[in-house]
Amino acid sequence: MTSSTRQFRVHAIPTIIMVILAPLFCGLAIWQLDRAEQKRSQGASLEMRRKLPALSLSDTLPDADELVFRHIVAEGHYLNDKTILIENRKHLGKTGYHIVTPLQLTTNKQIVLINRGWVAHDQMNETFLSDSGETVTVHGEITIPQPPAIELDQRKTETTTTPRCWPYLTLDHFITWSGLDILPFIVLQSAEDESGFVRQWPHPRVSDMMHIGYAIQWFAFAIITLLVWLRLSLHTPEETGATT
Repeated sequence: MTSSTRQFRVHAIPTIIMVILAPLFCGLAIWQLDRAEQKRSQGASLEMRRKLPALSLSDTLPDADELVFRHIVAEGHYLNDKTILIENRKHLGKTGYHIVTPLQLTTNKQIVLINRGWVAHDQMNETFLSDSGETVTVHGEITIPQPPAIELDQRKTETTTTPRCWPYLTLDHFITWSGLDILPFIVLQSAEDESGFVRQWPHPRVSDMMHIGYAIQWFAFAIITLLVWLRLSLHTPEETGATT
């Protein structure tokens, strides 16, 4: 009768591969867990900013990255001749625009971009852009606009009509086009302010789930590497005899 008892016999090449790959995969998994913890901390910090009292833009401000999600209040007048329309924005299935207008602050004369909200394409009219010259008080939340994953040359895609229609907004392009020295962020105006615009801003949340998923994946690769190494190291007596 032939014995089916397996014998453990280590081979050099599979062992070297295992010693390299298993710690590498485990290290990548631990790095992803660390990234997940960073995202949780970042998310908690951003949510805490939303609960802070509104900040006046007339005060001395910290760096823009520390202002994201902060509620603000600003007083000034709109520079309507520099208004731009961000086109192809959807609301309840309808196509329209986001209207972005610079606001010059009364106290220090600095300029900040205000996203005043959404208006349907067929409801757009000059009354939204009329320059009354009145001083307005704006409440809102700070964000920093990001370009899309594939960034086009906006000079080739924007219209020449007044106001200008852009596919998306970046601060650098607005500065180049307008010649204005603006603050390094944009304000999403609060729905509590009076206007004819729709203001239902999404509240993006920082999630750690992607990094948790990657960590599980890397740990799984490490386990598979060990299992393959064990399988290659276990032999029946017939296999052992054939290789001697």
